[in-house]
Amino acid sequence: MRTANLVCRACGCGGLHSVLSLGQTPLANALLTRDQLQLPEPFFPLELAFCAECSLVQILESVPPATMFTSYPYFSSFSDTTVRNAESIAGRLISSRKLGPGKLVAEIASNDGYLLQSYQRAGVPVLGIEPAANVAQVAEKDRGIPTLREFFGIELAQRLRQEGKRADVIHANNVLAHVPDLNGVVEGMRIFLSDDGVAVIEVPYVAQMIDRCEFDTIYHEHLCYFSIIALDRLFDRHGLTLQDVERLPIHGGSLRVFVSPRRSAKRSDSVTAMIAQERARGVDQLSFYKDFARRVEKLKLDLRELLSHLIKNGKKLAAYGAAAKGSTLLNYCEVGRETLQFVVDRSTYKQGRYMPGVRLPIYPPARLMTELPDFVLLLTWNFADEIMEQQAEYRRHGGRFIIPVPEPRVV
Repeated sequence: MRTANLVCRACGCGGLHSVLSLGQTPLANALLTRDQLQLPEPFFPLELAFCAECSLVQILESVPPATMFTSYPYFSSFSDTTVRNAESIAGRLISSRKLGPGKLVAEIASNDGYLLQSYQRAGVPVLGIEPAANVAQVAEKDRGIPTLREFFGIELAQRLRQEGKRADVIHANNVLAHVPDLNGVVEGMRIFLSDDGVAVIEVPYVAQMIDRCEFDTIYHEHLCYFSIIALDRLFDRHGLTLQDVERLPIHGGSLRVFVSPRRSAKRSDSVTAMIAQERARGVDQLSFYKDFARRVEKLKLDLRELLSHLIKNGKKLAAYGAAAKGSTLLNYCEVGRETLQFVVDRSTYKQGRYMPGVRLPIYPPARLMTELPDFVLLLTWNFADEIMEQQAEYRRHGGRFIIPVPEPRVV
């Protein structure tokens, strides 16, 4: 079951403007087992739209969260870059906010405890909130992170507050884009935060997505794509102040925002400057997005031409990264088993499964050394430096990588 949103997920206004259609695609993280290869897969429309009222960029389709998140194949700890990013911000906040045994740090969509473990090691009480039971179990069993296996929203926030729990810090890394009830989650943050608390939220940056043609970051789990202007309007609607902002290179370009209850917060110059910069570029105008679809189509054609040329010249090709963005790229560009022999991924939870739609088998990275494909399409290009370092031996044996975004190139 699914629904198409005819009004904005943030402000409720109608008249959304279509920006890009990626056609019918499978759920990006719905990796298949061998038995499922004999069964039909559900495909859903994937269309990006812009709200002229509040500037939020969003997809039109809504697939029920329970369909996508009750069991989830993504484990953050398999990315060294993600873990280092988490350790860095945790260390900063422990120091700057003098966090200790009398404080509480919570994380919405806490995954396998990759972030909260840094606070726990420092003696700070933590609480994970993670609806994917298989991932929450790893957080509890392997890391001892107390984890509620629920979706976060107003009801859970009120219950926690009634139990006397108020968070001094709430983390929400790459989760705000995933929630259908955007206003409910933000209002829940306001309820759950202590009066002088702070929510630290990371989201992919829509302006960089457009600038760098990062269309593969669009999939059904990512409902929203944020600018600072859109975030500021969203938080203000719930009595929260967007206090500070930082630009991060992770995930192809992200924003880290610090949000606090209005009465205790002061806006930094960086927020004011970034809002002015976005307005000057027209990020809050439909015209900023009008050329995106043409550039995405060109990238598709260029990538298919490059891969076809390599195949015609007898080259063996594989791919690295069974990530959601990889599913979007392969299915939209129609690159499957006729072109690639297999996909490799570090996650043991993905190995032995198959990519949705294109049904490519997923193996451990060691497969690159046993098969020695001539070229590897790097689907997880957002971790290119980390993966290149890990695959130094493969590269010494002559293997080369194809980075598809922002335009296909061989490295």
